[in-house]
Amino acid sequence: MEMHVPAAIQEARQQPYTRVHDAEIEYEFSPQLNVRFDKRTRAIWSRWSADPRPCFNPRLLADIRGYYSFLSDSGGILQCEGEQTTVEYVVLASSMPGVFNLGGDLDLFKQLIATQDRQGLLRYGRACIDVLYRNYIGHELPVTTISLVQGECLGGGFEAALSSDVIVAEKSARFGFPEILFNLFPGMGAYSFLDRKIGQKAAENLIASGRIYSADEMQALGVVDVVAENGAGEEAVNTLIKQRRLSRNGMAALAAVRRRVHSLTFEELMDVVQIWVDAALRLNVRDLKLMHRLVSRQNGLGESAQVH
Repeated sequence: MEMHVPAAIQEARQQPYTRVHDAEIEYEFSPQLNVRFDKRTRAIWSRWSADPRPCFNPRLLADIRGYYSFLSDSGGILQCEGEQTTVEYVVLASSMPGVFNLGGDLDLFKQLIATQDRQGLLRYGRACIDVLYRNYIGHELPVTTISLVQGECLGGGFEAALSSDVIVAEKSARFGFPEILFNLFPGMGAYSFLDRKIGQKAAENLIASGRIYSADEMQALGVVDVVAENGAGEEAVNTLIKQRRLSRNGMAALAAVRRRVHSLTFEELMDVVQIWVDAALRLNVRDLKLMHRLVSRQNGLGESAQVH
């Protein structure tokens, strides 16, 4: 058994290490973010547990940024059981039962919009696309990125899932972009990711519908790659890794080719964030009331997830 916390994080750590099994290392980046490397599958898993709501609050975004910087700086090589081991898969997941992630911090959005704080909205948007883009480009490593979606995957949570090469979802997972319901749009990569994955028309229809989609519907659209039985998501990810054992290098290279051919730049994402900020600052009282209802829903789902 080996446990480790990156040196830059050690002083900030407030919780003890979590017990891990042989051939695994657990990195505790913060109370909201836990990272585990499995030497057997060469997969590094990050699981978030956002507080007080299951959304991307600024602290969680900073924690993810710290983890991604650690991963990139490592060159994809970690020390495990006295040996250097190469990371081959980077997996995004949630530790909250029934919720992958509900997306943007709507309560923060309300405050920033109410005070017409353009710079605050820009800072938040940039922090979001910074972590999404790092995952999208595979952390500049020859890895395959995977999102394991268990439960609700909405707004920015859906955008986070889309930033991976592969999406594995359990049958009960639900996907959607509710932003149109309060007269806005998902501004942290949704259009860019979906346009390259399923085409312009399908991307716009999905975003503009405001609908909640099942995992099976998302697979039929070409968004989700694998649908697993409920409770079998992690097993499905490990099965996928085993199936790719002999072709892993080629598949990782193919993902890099896809990113090059369907080029997506950080500048494009930032330009969209600027449009999103302008649109957010034009929201009226009615729109903000509808947003408040969704904040209440985020709170309710967060409390439900904590109970389980």
